[in-house]
Amino acid sequence: MATTEKHVSYTNTNSYATMNELGSKTKNVWIVLHGLGYLSRFFLKHFNALNPEENYIVAPQAPSKYYLNNEFRHVGASWLTKENTEQEKVNVLNYLDAVFASENFPSDCKLIVFGFSQGVSIACRWVAHRELICQHLVLYAGGIPHELVATDFDFLLNTEAKITTIVGDRDEFLTPEIMVGQTKRIAEIFRGKAETILFEGGHEIKKELLHTFT
Repeated sequence: MATTEKHVSYTNTNSYATMNELGSKTKNVWIVLHGLGYLSRFFLKHFNALNPEENYIVAPQAPSKYYLNNEFRHVGASWLTKENTEQEKVNVLNYLDAVFASENFPSDCKLIVFGFSQGVSIACRWVAHRELICQHLVLYAGGIPHELVATDFDFLLNTEAKITTIVGDRDEFLTPEIMVGQTKRIAEIFRGKAETILFEGGHEIKKELLHTFT
């Protein structure tokens, strides 16, 4: 029997989590994109050492949720898989647009786009495809999507935006071969403008380093 895959559009609702209050003392607005297996409200705990008056953190939620470790207790989420990836990219970017519009950030705040692990690919795609001007793009322990090229970031490289890539020297997901390839790709994509930080540790977020991005 022949099968046909079809598509339908519909209205969907997704949550996101925030930390601290957006007010007159806010200096930095963070959009933080979590890695595989996180929920946004738990991912925010990595940012609780930042000054709460000066930093407002927004954690979008990856749409695809699943039970972790086949135990049917704890829930995690994924941004994308290899299934229907192109359409899911569109859905995710539209969702991030909606989060950004809903928050209506003040123009005088510094915008920091922070991606961790799988969230790096989402941060890169969102910034590139929407030509989002941010003051700091932080790519933490993840890879740049293969389809993106240097010209996708021309708009950002012509500004004073900072670009930082960061990884642990014992990251279990980044083999020496992968590291060599990513280092070369980062240099090509960002044309030498990206600063690279290598810290002692594995696939983890070091809270003490977050202050360097503000």
